[in-house]
Amino acid sequence: FSAEQEAQALRKAMKGLGTDEDAIIETLTKLNVSQRQQVLITYKSTIGRDLIDDLKSELSGNFERVIIGLMTPTIMYDVHELRRALKGAGTDEGCLIEILASRTNAEIRHINENYKLQYGSTLEDDIVSDTSSLFRRVLVSLATGNRDEGTFVDEALAQQDAQALYEAGEKKWGTDEVQFTSILCTRNRCHLLRVFDVYRVIANKDITDSIKSEMSGDLEDALLAVVKCMRNKPAYFAERLYKSMKGLGTDDSTLIRVMVSRAEVDMLYIRREFLAMYGKSLHSFIKGDCSGDYRKVLLRLCGG
Repeated sequence: FSAEQEAQALRKAMKGLGTDEDAIIETLTKLNVSQRQQVLITYKSTIGRDLIDDLKSELSGNFERVIIGLMTPTIMYDVHELRRALKGAGTDEGCLIEILASRTNAEIRHINENYKLQYGSTLEDDIVSDTSSLFRRVLVSLATGNRDEGTFVDEALAQQDAQALYEAGEKKWGTDEVQFTSILCTRNRCHLLRVFDVYRVIANKDITDSIKSEMSGDLEDALLAVVKCMRNKPAYFAERLYKSMKGLGTDDSTLIRVMVSRAEVDMLYIRREFLAMYGKSLHSFIKGDCSGDYRKVLLRLCGG
């Protein structure tokens, strides 16, 4: 890997008449996040121009969004997406839920630090001012990045938690959503998986079915996302991708965010889950749903 060579290749792709989009896709998708950051710095020092500015002036639309996403450090990408979800036209609840339910404590802490540095307000303050009621409480809880990340399962507590969830939902008239939030947003993954097993025995139905019948709207979506991420994160992202492309029109924001943010994390597993869940490959889905350079770059990120 030579940052200088790649920087020159990118400059060549954008210099003169017309842009060589294929060369840009080729160069950027074969590098990883940290290599792309090195190219960014080298581009400025050897060519004396800002690579992001150059890319923005040459590219447009969804293709530009993917390329700029690839050029953004992972944590900053999450920060920008959260800010867009909160401060854009209307709130993008799906984006808030997806990022906050799926990132690790360390990632959430870094997101919080960088968000404050970048925008001068805290992520929590912006969530509070932009969302309401119980949904707000779930997001605030997830945004503290304070989940137990151990692997210890306290059997007695698991039984107690499962019973508490049952009594907070299925068993009573009306739902005690706070009980759901406090258990689902703070306990460690291994413990919760045990809780879900016990719950199924007590309630005679899966926790996700109970959440669906007891809650609605954003709160339902948020708690379901937490459960799905605990059980199988790649399957959660596979579902996000499927829903972004299925039916009329494409939810490009979600499609781009998941493809860019997971490309180097768990894309292989996401592809495997996608195929198992929907009987079609992610590759074929993207191929049928997108076109042009946008399709090309997404297929490169998908791989295989």
